[in-house]
Amino acid sequence: MCLACISLLPVFAQQVGAPSGTGPNPAIAESRAELPKHTVYRPLEWPSGALPLYVWGNGGCSGNGLAHAAYLRQIASQGYVIVALGVAGGGAPAPADGSSDPTQASQMIEAIEWAERETARDGGAFHRRIDVTRVAVGGHSCGGLQALAVSNDPRIDTTLVLNSGIYNVPGSGRSRVQVEKSQLARLHAPTLYLTGGPSDVAHPNATDDVARIDRVPVFFGSLPVGHGGTFSAPDGGEWARVSARWLDWQLKADADAGRDFSGNGCRLCTDTRWTVVQKQLPAR
Repeated sequence: MCLACISLLPVFAQQVGAPSGTGPNPAIAESRAELPKHTVYRPLEWPSGALPLYVWGNGGCSGNGLAHAAYLRQIASQGYVIVALGVAGGGAPAPADGSSDPTQASQMIEAIEWAERETARDGGAFHRRIDVTRVAVGGHSCGGLQALAVSNDPRIDTTLVLNSGIYNVPGSGRSRVQVEKSQLARLHAPTLYLTGGPSDVAHPNATDDVARIDRVPVFFGSLPVGHGGTFSAPDGGEWARVSARWLDWQLKADADAGRDFSGNGCRLCTDTRWTVVQKQLPAR
């Protein structure tokens, strides 16, 4: 087979599960042969225009790309292409000696590079479908550490850290993600932290992170739901709603979404369920 012809071969994809999400375009999850260590979420019917990219790390750095499927389909249905680390429904477990996690932070960079290739590839399923000038990374717990570990990449426009934060005592958690508090000084873009309140094991780490961040806009929101957040709620619950609004503000320049987070009278600020900290955000 000629090497020049390889790029012309069909790329195989398999839909996993039914479409879901309350956005304008219900979304699917799919496995893709050219991205074998990840799971892609996208609208079943493509809206017009290229969509922003959101790269996601699972809780426990799980190798199951469906671990947060309801949350990710909900956001994708609102006009995003999402790449989650891990294969649909499984993946290799972590080594028994605990020397590494099932997925690695480097897979987030692989996802961005895949998007850059595929949106530029003539005839591909994602040709001109992904806007790689609008990129977010995020994750739950261990996945949030993966997101923080790569957030200094200049291609990343915002970071979402859910039920996570860099360990106050290095090595005190189960994650093997190599990221230290010094990484916070390398952040160059707005950052969202959500925790499940004081009962969330990651809450002290997250609040310490937010206290240290002094160069970029950061919004911290705490809702008393524990370390599992609202991922098990229909369509990802408040975690999906707030994440999508943050992404709409940061990646789609949606001014109304910005009012959820910015200003003394921001919508989350005045919602009695939430405890909020704002730093370096624009005033309104």
